[in-house]
Amino acid sequence: MKYEIKGETLPVVICHLEQGEKMITEGGGMAWMSPNMKMETTSNGGIGKALGRMFSSEKMFQNVYTAMDGEGMIAFASSFPGSIRAFEIAPNQEMIFQKSAFLASEIGVSMSIHFNKKVGVGFFGGEGFIMQKISGSGIAFAEFDGHVVEYELHSGERLVIDTGHLAAMSASCHMDIQTVPGLKNKFLGGEGFFNTVVTGPGKVWLQTMPIPNVAGALRPYIPTGNS
Repeated sequence: MKYEIKGETLPVVICHLEQGEKMITEGGGMAWMSPNMKMETTSNGGIGKALGRMFSSEKMFQNVYTAMDGEGMIAFASSFPGSIRAFEIAPNQEMIFQKSAFLASEIGVSMSIHFNKKVGVGFFGGEGFIMQKISGSGIAFAEFDGHVVEYELHSGERLVIDTGHLAAMSASCHMDIQTVPGLKNKFLGGEGFFNTVVTGPGKVWLQTMPIPNVAGALRPYIPTGNS
């Protein structure tokens, strides 16, 4: 499989497949394709994995697209202004994504629930108690909100992240939360009560425009129906 990512504000990844090669995505992920791409809807691992995808904000069933009778082409577009990134997944090269980040992948890649071990991370960390764990073997594509900045953390090195800006991290990283010190900082600082702390070793991908932040900025300008 060969691919190209086009566009900056609303990107799309266009995949070129050899005969018999397969791609997998959740329902509604396909933007356009050549007519020889065959679609099959599947639970991809049984009802247990289907439920797991549902809890990680993906759809229960996924679509498998296969190139039939020659080379095929299929495109997957982002659903929000942002970035599409490609990740090479392999044993010991697993990834943790924010909820709803998974866009598409080669058939050898699988997605499962990743539970944050500490309940506090889930309720206060902003990224959610449930995230997506991407494993297996092959290329996976993820969509993130806004521009993406990447950091390489050494063993024990930490990065403090404001709520919602963590897009992805290597599975070797550890995620926790810390409270903002001082009552005045908490209530008057405008940064909330908690920050996410990611500890290396591994890579971290940060997004500049989390959807909840955009929704919060637009809320004052949306008519309530009372005016």
